[in-house]
Amino acid sequence: MTHSSIPYCGLAPAPADLLLAWNLDPVLLALLCLGLALGWRHLGRTENPGRARRFHALAFAVVFLAFVSPLCALSSALFSARVAHHLLLIALAAPLLALAWPGRRASLPGLCALALLHVVLVWVWHAPAPYAAALSSDALYWLMELTLLGSGVLLWRALLAPGAPLARVLLVHLCIVAQMGLLGALITFAPAPLYAPHVLTTEAFGLSALEDQQLAGLLMWVPANLPYLLAALLALGLHLRTEERAA
Repeated sequence: MTHSSIPYCGLAPAPADLLLAWNLDPVLLALLCLGLALGWRHLGRTENPGRARRFHALAFAVVFLAFVSPLCALSSALFSARVAHHLLLIALAAPLLALAWPGRRASLPGLCALALLHVVLVWVWHAPAPYAAALSSDALYWLMELTLLGSGVLLWRALLAPGAPLARVLLVHLCIVAQMGLLGALITFAPAPLYAPHVLTTEAFGLSALEDQQLAGLLMWVPANLPYLLAALLALGLHLRTEERAA
């Protein structure tokens, strides 16, 4: 069913039932297995198949964790779990897929456009109304998930592309960190609960709706930025080592 008051991941589970709340949707499992197998086969013909296949498999393991493990069910109860779910997609699965399927060097306008697209999608899908709509429609839910992951992969491919100018890469990383911190701060310091689907589902887990929302904001504010900061530092370190060898 496409339209339902029940979120794709199901109704909020009771804490005692959480560890058994795996998502065994046969269509999802079949698509994950198919994507893993087809990617594994294709990457066997690339220049460095072992490395590419490892990143591809790790990315699918993260996607499995996000959509099949009890985290999926927990995200129906807690907004903070939903944010953690999204961070797994955009800050872990996306760069792993970008490393498995590297892209060509992006132009500055292209890189900025990809960054802007990703930022807009992150903000739109974490606004209260679109977020609530996504939890009441399977079609909108998958639109949210796929656009967040897809835009993240495109952005990370551009950031990790060989030969991308350091200044450009660092600037985009800085912009991503700044906007994620701002969104996290707005959610953390909101004076009242913003996300209607979670108003009645957090108490069983020992959190008020506002406390759950504050935890979600803190996840966006700090942990969400760590992959971008790490990637920026690695890019800077690689550049400095290259300069030393050239000197």
